[in-house]
Amino acid sequence: MKLMLTEKQIRVLRYFRDYRRENGISPTLEEAAQALGVSKITIHEHLNQLSRKGAVHRDRAKARAVAILHDPDGEGDLSFEGKVPTVPLIGVIAAGRPIEALEDREDMQLTELVPTGERIYLLRVRGKSMIEDHIDDGDLVVVERRETANDGDIVVAILDDEEATLKRFYRERNGMIRLQPANSSMEPIYVSRVQVRGVVRGVVRRFR
Repeated sequence: MKLMLTEKQIRVLRYFRDYRRENGISPTLEEAAQALGVSKITIHEHLNQLSRKGAVHRDRAKARAVAILHDPDGEGDLSFEGKVPTVPLIGVIAAGRPIEALEDREDMQLTELVPTGERIYLLRVRGKSMIEDHIDDGDLVVVERRETANDGDIVVAILDDEEATLKRFYRERNGMIRLQPANSSMEPIYVSRVQVRGVVRGVVRRFR
């Protein structure tokens, strides 16, 4: 089925399609607006039109839930969302005081929990330097491949001796970089330069 889309709608649709392919999730309206050089309201209106024409499906309750149903550069319909495995979220359980068990099923895509894409990779953690950030020995960290970081990000850092370490990244006023462990028994590492190879986006822990 050929949809009648404007050039601007096709541009927005291509951006959302390509972002999903690369990252496994949809961009936010703000991210799309910045990338395309328009306002959030403009992106919102284009998505409304694309939804009415059957090119996308939006879940307005979620910030990153735009299912691409039509590929403007291909033939027929695509359903990227349908190819992503889901796991049922069926309620809430207390880890402190007991609460009444409620079952309120909601299907969550695995990409909402663990992002995917060409820039995403996993590393297995060795040691307990980040234990106070709930990253333990043996955990898998989900890393976005990046060469820059913001203060407070947990990064994969390569030191001058080619040693790799997982620490929080901070720029100091004296020009030094502080790599801060999340373990009160360990001292921070101060370096004048460091290679950032990625920023942690999540943690996966398997119980045996």
